[in-house]
Amino acid sequence: MTHAPLDPVDLTAKLIRCASVTPDEGGALVLLEQVLSEAGFACTRVDRGGVANLFARWGDKGANRSFGFNGHTDVVPVGDEAAWSVPPFGAVEKDGQLWGRGATDMKSGVAAFVAAAVDMVQEAPPEGAIILTITGDEEGDAVDGTTALLDWMQREGERMTACLVGEPTCPTHMGEMIKIGRRGSLSAWITLTGVQGHSAYPHRAVNPVPAMARLVDRLASHELDTGTAHFDPSTLAVVTIDTGNPTTNVIPAQCRATVNIRFNDAHSSQSLIGWMQSELDRIAEETGVTAAMEVKVSGESFLTPPGELSEMVTKAVEAETGVRPELSTSGGTSDARFVKDHCPVVEFGLVGKTMHQVDERVEVAQIRQLKAIYARILKDYFA
Repeated sequence: MTHAPLDPVDLTAKLIRCASVTPDEGGALVLLEQVLSEAGFACTRVDRGGVANLFARWGDKGANRSFGFNGHTDVVPVGDEAAWSVPPFGAVEKDGQLWGRGATDMKSGVAAFVAAAVDMVQEAPPEGAIILTITGDEEGDAVDGTTALLDWMQREGERMTACLVGEPTCPTHMGEMIKIGRRGSLSAWITLTGVQGHSAYPHRAVNPVPAMARLVDRLASHELDTGTAHFDPSTLAVVTIDTGNPTTNVIPAQCRATVNIRFNDAHSSQSLIGWMQSELDRIAEETGVTAAMEVKVSGESFLTPPGELSEMVTKAVEAETGVRPELSTSGGTSDARFVKDHCPVVEFGLVGKTMHQVDERVEVAQIRQLKAIYARILKDYFA
């Protein structure tokens, strides 16, 4: 019995019409569970902390070879809806493009790998398992999203032997880039506390503002590294300095600053925290302020070394697009930072130029092209 191929464009449109702004599920995972269950996938909702997640497997649990796809159906808020030229959850198709929040990031990617997986298990069932892990918490804190799925998989004895994350990876044209790693990310909230006083009598106060200016200049002007074999140089950005002082005749007691570091594999979060703490201690000793710091680590840097997985994806992309993709570690963080602790992982997806923007949209032809790439990857993996 032959089955009609699953149209990834139609599925993308249906997903866009689900208003799944983090952490609202919006009906997106309910829709996918129905589609996948009808195709013979064993589906389990793995909800945690108010976040909806979906695990789907075709084939035997514990199969020797199990290819996984990871993605998310949650989207960022639409912003000023009046600035949109189309309804943000309308999934309008015009000018050869499909418009709506999540069109690029990343409902089209989810639809493409779901369609590729469904077609394969119905037309040419592989020897092994296909696993889909889809979260509703990638755009949020990501505490109860992909991590919840991976925690559940470990408890249940579920295993992917390789995984592809379907995030947009191409800067300008289809097939341009595969991500084989990501920089780490940490943010630090720094508070310097002095002694409040009258600005006419600065000798009676301890002013934390010049101390903070000196500190952030040292942090921002310090060269963390010059890059490594697969990574660009690490960067530190000072994103805010504030005293909350509305007057001109009061020296404030406190000054606060926030910095964000995107770091490569020359560092760990702990080595960077140690360096910053030494700078805080130094400024406290020099100026007489008290220095405190809170840190949040969003993820460590990681690399999936070029090899069998990246070459298989490269060949599939080149076969369908005529473009040989660059292997890159650029950009922000993604849920690959969690998957990398489970199995080898790479990322490949659409052109991401309009993600998170007003009038987010994707070329319809690229959605079908992406499905074809994912289908070829599955075929080659199980060959």
